Amino acid sequence: MYTAFAAVYDRLMRDVDYDGWAQYYAALLARCGVRQGSVCECACGTGSLTLRLQRLGYAMTGVDLSQDMLSVALGKAREWGLTVPFVRQDMCLLTLHKRQHAILCTCDGVNYLTTPDRARRFFRAAYQSLRPGGALIFDLSSPYKLQHILGDRALGSQEEDIAYIWQNAWHPRTRTVALRLSIFVRQPDGRYARLEEAQRQRAHSREELTAWLTEAGFDHIRFYGDRTLRAPGEKAERWHVTALKPKEKTKC
Repeated sequence: MYTAFAAVYDRLMRDVDYDGWAQYYAALLARCGVRQGSVCECACGTGSLTLRLQRLGYAMTGVDLSQDMLSVALGKAREWGLTVPFVRQDMCLLTLHKRQHAILCTCDGVNYLTTPDRARRFFRAAYQSLRPGGALIFDLSSPYKLQHILGDRALGSQEEDIAYIWQNAWHPRTRTVALRLSIFVRQPDGRYARLEEAQRQRAHSREELTAWLTEAGFDHIRFYGDRTLRAPGEKAERWHVTALKPKEKTKC
């Protein structure tokens, strides 16, 4: 996943307001009682959010399955003068050297867990990797977005030196959308190199997510709309979810 176009990913995502996202996640972390400490971002990609949260004072670790994306993240960390460990791991098998104050999974990372089993495995792994009282915070595209906004549609964009065609297909039986991207990057000789990437995302329901998180041991599960602190509306395209690992009870 994200192997073929790690080198151009940041170009395609350059309109994303990562500064705003970092501030919003800092607000969610504070709302969960985490104002400092160790935070691991799973599915961190090229580290755009990880590095900004490090600048805000969190001791960040980035985890991703793609070595190509992590290589870009490490290069950016050096350019920014930051020291952040970036680790290649399957987040469903998350293993960290110490328990974290918070674990994040941003920008649709949970949607890429395309079976209930993988989602449940990630939640269990995150729970085990958190300190008592720690927070799991993630965002994902809502079922409404995947089925009605992205499903069975073709999207595209063209600039002077890069263009893409993005074709989607909704599969109701599995509640997944198959995404196929064709990216054309202009080379120094004027010709275009074509990159192909196939991905799949699942539309997890609110009821499923709540059940899986509860099963893993989390409580105080909250759903928010797209970068708000309000509950998501019926046609909200993005959900932000927070869940807490219970604090250890003090023995008398």
